[in-house]
Amino acid sequence: MRITRHLEFQIGSKEEKLFYETPDFPYIASRAELDFYRESFVPWHWHNAVELFYIESGQLKYHTPNKTMLFPAGSAGMVNANVLHMTQIQSHRDKNIQLLHIFEPRLLAGSHGSLIEQKYIAPITANSQIELISLCPENPEQAAVIALIREAFLLSENEFAYEIKIREALSKIWIELFRICAPSLKEKNPAADRTTDKVKSMIVYIHEHYAEKITVPQLAETAFLSERECYRVFQNHLHMTPIDYIRSYRIQTACRMLAESQMPVTEVGNACGMRNTSYFGKIFRETTGYTPLQYRRKWQNNDKK
Repeated sequence: MRITRHLEFQIGSKEEKLFYETPDFPYIASRAELDFYRESFVPWHWHNAVELFYIESGQLKYHTPNKTMLFPAGSAGMVNANVLHMTQIQSHRDKNIQLLHIFEPRLLAGSHGSLIEQKYIAPITANSQIELISLCPENPEQAAVIALIREAFLLSENEFAYEIKIREALSKIWIELFRICAPSLKEKNPAADRTTDKVKSMIVYIHEHYAEKITVPQLAETAFLSERECYRVFQNHLHMTPIDYIRSYRIQTACRMLAESQMPVTEVGNACGMRNTSYFGKIFRETTGYTPLQYRRKWQNNDKK
């Protein structure tokens, strides 16, 4: 099982970068040790893969464009393919550890256009109404699915026919999720899909131009929206304004630069599009609780331990 302590993005699409052992078997078993992340949250992102997860310890809050759900230790869930989502740690009293099965739908579907894809995979992955599924251990039916998710993590990559066994385990889980999703499978909203695509395109633009001056009208234009509509879709999908997202992404980038380099603080601010040093320091402290230098010492000292 891979240990994950940070998030990486694809250079082009800005989807999360997923490190499969081989493209012929698009699956990852991951142990996310969230207390090692440099922020108390995993920022907004998406990926073509399905994300099945189990909360081993701690408590996480998941946000998608239309849902916010709390997942305590012992619960589990699923994030659908290509769904924008972020997570927030709720407390550092306990370790925050999440186990994840991350896999592309084709792992279960087989060839594109197959009967399995048409009948059982696409009805879920292509349905924009199914963003996030919560599985509660107090519900007997859902507890059985949680048990299947946990058991699949016990499979060892070194055992005979591991790939077949893990695909079989994921298929069993998928069948149960299909039953749970059945009432929602007939609901589709093409307009919502188009709006989500526009939000993603604006996020990509911010990730590519954060070091430059970005205005809301300029951002809206990249998605063929009015300024007012740009504010509305950001608020509806990401629960923040475009300005808030731009500032948040710049601070996330600054955190990485401070932790991984000796670049002077003034240059870090400039590189992140925040050229007023006092403003950069003020916003950084409001966001992280540390001055830039305190943050650098904290994380660079941690890396030496």
